[in-house]
Amino acid sequence: MKKYNLTESEEKFANIIWANEPIASGDLVKLSEKEMNWKKSTTYTVLKKLCEKGIFKNENAVVSSLITKNEYYAKKSILFVEDTFGGSLPRFLAAFMREKKLSKKQAEELKRLIDEHKEV
Repeated sequence: MKKYNLTESEEKFANIIWANEPIASGDLVKLSEKEMNWKKSTTYTVLKKLCEKGIFKNENAVVSSLITKNEYYAKKSILFVEDTFGGSLPRFLAAFMREKKLSKKQAEELKRLIDEHKEV
């Protein structure tokens, strides 16, 4: 699995793109200046990095994603569980639930998800 290690500012920038895609690169520069106080050169430098990481593409001055926001956060979550809990989802859930009780609705949702995704 490809690792998408983004800094906090890269992730904020990525969220701007996901919220506005497809977006003309000139419009992205204006949005980045407004929302992140970035200069044009910073926007293009970070965009180039994210394109090299395989998250976005910039073709004909139009920026769009190669992976969705949901796909990115799913991959990030999987990597977190792998790196922190040795890939063990039960260990992650046990650690999570030590500090927080699940509501009845949350427990039912987890049961449903497990049933949908378990191997047969």
